[in-house]
Amino acid sequence: MPAILRVAVASKLRRLFDYLPPDEADAHPPVPGVRVRVPFGRSVRVGIVVETSDETGVPAERLRSILGVIDREPLLSSSAMEFLCWAAEYFHHPPGEVLLGTLPPALRRGRVPGPARPSRWRATQAGRRAPPDAPRGAPVQARLLELLRESRDGLDAAALAGAGTTWRKGLRTLEERGWVRAVSVPESRPAPAPAPAAPAVVLNSAQQAAVDEVRAGLGDFGVYLLDGVTGSGKTEVYLSLIEEVIAAGRQALVLIPEIGLSPQLVARFQSRLGDSLAVLHSGLGDRRRLQSWTAAREGCVSVLVGTRSAVFTPLRRPGLVVVDEEHDPSFKQMDGFRYSARDLAVVLGRVRGVPVLLGSATPSLESVQNAARGRYADLRLPRRAGGARMPSVEVVDLRGQKLEEGVSDAMHAAIRRCLEGGEQSLMFVNRRGFAPVLICHQCGWIADCAHCDAHLVYHREAGRMHCHYCGAVRAPPSECPGCGGTDLRPIGLGTQRVAEHLSTVHPGARVARMDRDSTRRQGALEAILERVHAGAVDILVGTQMLAKGHHFPNVTLVGILDADRGLFGADFRSTERMAQLLVQVAGRCGRGERPGRVLVQTHHPRHPLLNQLIRAGYRAFAEDALEERHAARLPPHACMALLRAEAADRELPRDFLVDARRAGEQCRPAGVNLLGPVPALMERRAGRYRAQLLVESARRPALQRFLDEWLADVEGLSGARRVRWSLDVDPIEIL
Repeated sequence: MPAILRVAVASKLRRLFDYLPPDEADAHPPVPGVRVRVPFGRSVRVGIVVETSDETGVPAERLRSILGVIDREPLLSSSAMEFLCWAAEYFHHPPGEVLLGTLPPALRRGRVPGPARPSRWRATQAGRRAPPDAPRGAPVQARLLELLRESRDGLDAAALAGAGTTWRKGLRTLEERGWVRAVSVPESRPAPAPAPAAPAVVLNSAQQAAVDEVRAGLGDFGVYLLDGVTGSGKTEVYLSLIEEVIAAGRQALVLIPEIGLSPQLVARFQSRLGDSLAVLHSGLGDRRRLQSWTAAREGCVSVLVGTRSAVFTPLRRPGLVVVDEEHDPSFKQMDGFRYSARDLAVVLGRVRGVPVLLGSATPSLESVQNAARGRYADLRLPRRAGGARMPSVEVVDLRGQKLEEGVSDAMHAAIRRCLEGGEQSLMFVNRRGFAPVLICHQCGWIADCAHCDAHLVYHREAGRMHCHYCGAVRAPPSECPGCGGTDLRPIGLGTQRVAEHLSTVHPGARVARMDRDSTRRQGALEAILERVHAGAVDILVGTQMLAKGHHFPNVTLVGILDADRGLFGADFRSTERMAQLLVQVAGRCGRGERPGRVLVQTHHPRHPLLNQLIRAGYRAFAEDALEERHAARLPPHACMALLRAEAADRELPRDFLVDARRAGEQCRPAGVNLLGPVPALMERRAGRYRAQLLVESARRPALQRFLDEWLADVEGLSGARRVRWSLDVDPIEIL
């Protein structure tokens, strides 16, 4: 029997599929990493060859042949295949959905990517430092290197062809040695290349020490936690190291948590590093995503900046992986393939043998623990760069005080001082819309979503009520459906309400709002940020979008209006997230020459979280929180997986999970526990009822072995076909 080809096909089944080679005698032999077209049921699908085997469990008469080979050479290298297969196995997700689902959409459909042709090549610093007669015994390579050393701007194919007929092979060898690099200006770049590159900033002693330690590890795998207070210059550390990587002819991958951060970060990177940079995120069209992916894969760009899915881009010559704001929950994919891009970045570094730099002012407790155990190098930036001071933090006790639309007299007085001094203020309200509840003052009726266990949020600007969970929209009633009354009142705070109130109380102030509603249109976020930086905004009101890496030098006041909302969350991670949010939002002020001030409004001024953050800082909070997690056997001192199920019928998810638990008890080893099933905290969402079953263990290997065996039984349950179910390994939300 000919060799069996094991192919990954996008399917809900957690396995590969066996096929025979193509029938055509002259067909290019498929090898691992190439895409193929295969018969799958009654359809034809695109698949990826994962491995070959001499054995199969499929009867010979049922084996079908591959219909055609799409790629002449592997689209995915062996290291890329190893990385993706590891991810599929660890997160227990169907391998076909991982290997194909992480490709740009055009490649999933079987399109053959055109080459991202480099416009020219340049000698790297390592190539310029090589001995004059290097490489010995390879005259074509030596001539190529000589030509490129003499050219400051690089040379194109026509100029290099004179080195000999084998010049392309020689260039590839020089690239592999890190002596030359391809340079391209892909169409996918986010903005025109700026004029001359900005000079490097002189690093302070802490920044230099961090750069020196990571630089010493370039070329080897290692994980470095860069724990720097807000405004300490973490980005300068990234840039200095990326310059070293580019000079060595290597590439850098920079992961950021939000699309909204990419324009300002990319502009800063371009001004320093030039135009050999591409961006990759879900906001790009299919064509631009394919261009960026191809340019990075072929080594035609030196830096790839992207959101979480960019971690799957197979860089040709990786030299460094950076994860900015590593604590951010946006790095976790919450549906479909539920992976953590931060954790996969560490695995990518191990597979490719390159260092991984995790940066944050508020590191996740997982990273803090790994640093404490010596798994990560612990790099600290304890002071702000450029002489700026950390802001003072004051608690405003709201008990018994008069509030107007959630804003205290003390906050209004602080805003007035900023306005008089020509300074900017930032007001944080972690809820968009005008008010989270519309209530009848006569009978207590509340406007609820018809599809979710949630209230509709009143958006007065649009004259609509929105469900922020399923997206339902409806007009507010003119009279109460319960009693017919007309006294319908919006209750609670939203960004629209606060912005409107501040405009009324401070009539001369220019007030802007930054939330998902105000930044929905393309270019809207950039326009708001430009106005803030130009001094055309006096008061900026926004949600947690304000907390993510923005640099506002003239903001001297940050007001946190609704701190109490995050102090008593139901999830065990709620205090960690609130601490991170408070510190990150507070860090937006006092970053220029003028000192900053943070006012935190609360009805609980003695809350231990607030007082510890103010008195001892985030790292002290993190250490205490880790002790509490250890006592409670919670992550990162334990490992978890969550089996979720949902259906339009309320009983089906619970029945399925009861059967799943029964199957799990049959094969559960000691040290692995099953808890539940229970309804989700919001049981009904988008018209479907949800329930979940928690699996936990103190030992990750034991949990993984159990999941391997258990999921095979779960897939065979009769109820598995009547519900939509998924497994979330290392969930960041369990309620």
